[in-house]
Amino acid sequence: MRSLGGGIMGGLLGGMLFRGLGFGGGFGDFGGGFGLFDLLLLGGIAFLIYSMVKRRRREEAVPVSGPYETTMLETPAYGQSASSPAMGGPEDRVRGIAHIRQMDPGFEEAGFCELCSDRFFQIQAAWMRRDLDKLRPLLTDEMFQFFRAQVEEGRSKRRINKLENISVRSVEITEAWQEQGNDFVTVRFLANLLDYTVDEGSGSVVDGSDTVPVKFEEYWTWVRPVGPNAWRLSAINQP
Repeated sequence: MRSLGGGIMGGLLGGMLFRGLGFGGGFGDFGGGFGLFDLLLLGGIAFLIYSMVKRRRREEAVPVSGPYETTMLETPAYGQSASSPAMGGPEDRVRGIAHIRQMDPGFEEAGFCELCSDRFFQIQAAWMRRDLDKLRPLLTDEMFQFFRAQVEEGRSKRRINKLENISVRSVEITEAWQEQGNDFVTVRFLANLLDYTVDEGSGSVVDGSDTVPVKFEEYWTWVRPVGPNAWRLSAINQP
């Protein structure tokens, strides 16, 4: 025994020795010279040993996966952030818009949705043309780096992603808040489009369909410094 266990064992032996020499008597002796104090010490040692063994086994156990599995979101061709926004309720959205208007009285939901719709088409067009210069002022630094990596990957594989016949069915604000001196607004898009990829050399379709449109629902989050400043896209998430 080492450490605390050794100290307790030493105390037990010392106590028995001192009583054997006539010092101290204990609280009622049981047969064999053991008193209540001796039994308590033996019980303490047994519990200590049990605790140490249990702790060591727990520390040496091989970790296993927990009840939650990490699921990677399917990444659309034109980019997506790593996490989805936490959806707030209607009251949170109204409160967030009110806070934004304190520093920008001209902020209006309808006008902002129209701006987002225009940016939506601009970003889609620039993505399809691989025009990073046009994308740069519309994106945050993180999103720009993501888009650039996707563009470079397409060039290396000689693949071009086509987004055609885009029809936006609805645009609505789902979240609005302020954080660390910035305004954030998340907009929900419902749209239809042709989304397919062609080989750069032959022009043949290698992924998707150029005849069957797909429907999609996405949440685009925009950010700007607090006040009437320019908005930039900071995240694209799917539900």
